[in-house]
Amino acid sequence: MANLMDVLKGKLEGKNVRIVFPEGNDERVLAAAVELGKSDYVSPIVLGKEEELKSLSEKLGVSLDGLETIDPATSELRSELIASFVERRKGKATEEQAEQMMNDGNYFGTMLVHTGKAAGLVSGAAHSTADTVRPALQIIKTKPGVAKTSGVFFMLREDEQYVFGDCAINPTLEASDLAEIAIESAKTAQSFGMDPKVAMLSFSTKGSAKTPETEKVVEATRLAQGKQAEAGLENVVIDGEFQFDAAFVPSVAAKKAPESPIQGDANVFVFPSLEAGNIGYKIAQRLGGFDAIGPILQGLNAPVNDLSRGCSTDDVYDLAIITAAQTL
Repeated sequence: MANLMDVLKGKLEGKNVRIVFPEGNDERVLAAAVELGKSDYVSPIVLGKEEELKSLSEKLGVSLDGLETIDPATSELRSELIASFVERRKGKATEEQAEQMMNDGNYFGTMLVHTGKAAGLVSGAAHSTADTVRPALQIIKTKPGVAKTSGVFFMLREDEQYVFGDCAINPTLEASDLAEIAIESAKTAQSFGMDPKVAMLSFSTKGSAKTPETEKVVEATRLAQGKQAEAGLENVVIDGEFQFDAAFVPSVAAKKAPESPIQGDANVFVFPSLEAGNIGYKIAQRLGGFDAIGPILQGLNAPVNDLSRGCSTDDVYDLAIITAAQTL
């Protein structure tokens, strides 16, 4: 993990990227924000009631001096954000509804990003993924040409670095969705200095089983390969379908997929379903000792990233660094 984080910190030095944290009343979030505030990588904006933040800081033994804090209920920005939200939702929310929604830290924070007052957002320590993603989809929205956002994890252990997706967002995936995830995951890997080799995972390797599930991955691989040139990924390897061992172990690849350009050296893994992806990353994390950083949300117009509710202070810090790096 140190290698990736050191590289990102080097890129962020002196940038002071403004990242908003809607969950300032969570001690892990506040502790991470205070630590980030000592750096010149991230300039944190912490949302919460002043008295609650002061009480929590005293409990943690940290100082709020120099830390930008905003109470959504009393902020002078409320009227501007309410008007902007009504305009953004184009008749889907009244001013009265917007007034109520700006009491929600995730909506308030997302509007700070939308209006350019923050560059990105990190939430999820005390909220579900849906609570973090919903405002982002309504306000930030996906980039042109991207049908769905998806969530990847950086899986890090010593000098090993992999990308797993989608592990967080989409419970139902068609072949076209898997293809889009493959393309977006390759872009994410590239943006963080990786040379992506993308493996489309299944319980079959190169036709060893034929079912609707395996054929979906075969079709997704074909679609993803067809999109590479348009996405500027002509030189990226995307192949499948693979069982995990055939994508990861050279000796297995030589036997099961000898003609594939991936010979046990894949570093981006696209899972065939949310079930598989979520289970897979947690096994790697808990049994394999990998650090799981994410989920990193892909395909949005600005970076909004989701924490696990089981996260640590270090997880909050690291995800903030990655979120800031996505703005560069």
